[in-house]
Amino acid sequence: MSDESPSWVEPNSGRFRKGRSGNPGGRPTSFRALEASAFDVVLEKTVTTTDRDGTKQITVEEALQQRTYRDAVAGKRPAMREVAKWIMKREAWLAKHAPKPSRRTIPLLSSSDPDNADAALLLLGIAAPNPERADIGAARAQLLLEPWAVQAALRRRRGGNRLTDSERGAIRRCTRDPDSLHWPRGTDE
Repeated sequence: MSDESPSWVEPNSGRFRKGRSGNPGGRPTSFRALEASAFDVVLEKTVTTTDRDGTKQITVEEALQQRTYRDAVAGKRPAMREVAKWIMKREAWLAKHAPKPSRRTIPLLSSSDPDNADAALLLLGIAAPNPERADIGAARAQLLLEPWAVQAALRRRRGGNRLTDSERGAIRRCTRDPDSLHWPRGTDE
């Protein structure tokens, strides 16, 4: 027999050195952890059930859930607690995985009746009735824009394309006193 002892044992004392394990190889691996439990194996099995829709194959786990649900509906307290746990678990999952709410949308409320706009334009002094078109008997009054409102709109046109002849004609036709307008630079008026 040799006098040399393993590195984890103090020489000539038979005791373990401080900070060294008595089992340097560690705990042996167990095959049991890799195998599924008997309960898991049973839950994976399928059973044939019969209900009003006929016969079908379901897992034992589904069959147990259905039975628990029936017991809860029948008023058995342990089953009711279990179903309540299922519901809370489902609600928590739905809350976690629910789509993020988008920005709040503002509904656009509009009226298909243009008379409301006409009344507002008249009330604010932006438009006035067209005396030349008053006799046509249209359902809506024909309005002309006041020159100050048209002039304000023309001033707001910063840069951009020059007004075309048809655009200038439309502006003149819809303005109460078109000759008083000051046209933007570059306009042939």
